[in-house]
Amino acid sequence: MKQPCIVLINTSHPGNIGATARAMKNMGLDTLRLVEPKQHPSAEATARASGADDLLARAGCFSTLEEAIADCDLVIGASARSRTLPVPLLDPRACAALVHRQTDVDGVAILFGRERTGLTNEELDRCHQLVQIPTAADYPSLNIAAAVQVIAYELRLASGVVEKPHEPVVDYASMEQMEQFYTHLEQTLVELEFLDPDNPRQLMRRLRRLFNRARPDQNEINILRGILTAAGREPR
Repeated sequence: MKQPCIVLINTSHPGNIGATARAMKNMGLDTLRLVEPKQHPSAEATARASGADDLLARAGCFSTLEEAIADCDLVIGASARSRTLPVPLLDPRACAALVHRQTDVDGVAILFGRERTGLTNEELDRCHQLVQIPTAADYPSLNIAAAVQVIAYELRLASGVVEKPHEPVVDYASMEQMEQFYTHLEQTLVELEFLDPDNPRQLMRRLRRLFNRARPDQNEINILRGILTAAGREPR
């Protein structure tokens, strides 16, 4: 399957086109299609693209939506509003998963509408599915480039190209070392008269839970033992 294309319809502000190009390039997408943009090309778009001007230069311009999606077998519309007629509604992650399951289609288009009014009902009627980004109920409006960034991020995750961060190898303290530490800790607390051995209550159990959650490594357990040794030497 070809990479999904991002289609912006009737975009009013050229800066949003540039910011969309930047968001796409960040996530490895390179096919941008513009339907009747108010202004393109534009110096403001190039400035907002911040290095993604090559993507802007390749962007296709179309006079109608039909022309822009003519070669696409799956069309998904980004919509912030619910519709009267029931249409399958996806969240961004489900949308990305759907796109990457389409191994037998020639092209996928994801549509984004006007800054103020989004996609028209006629444009939504051309979509096989709708995607909606969950937002706070009292402020659901998203900038177009921000919406593209969210969808593009999920597409990149779903593609499997995102490497998991390298997990450093941690040399954790052994259980034997931990038990030696707890013995040392209890002795020191008794010497400091912080712990009454005749009435210990739950202190050591709570401290065990604390340090077990922390899972100190070799260096950290040595530091803790050093602190206890130093505390034990303090004149009282």
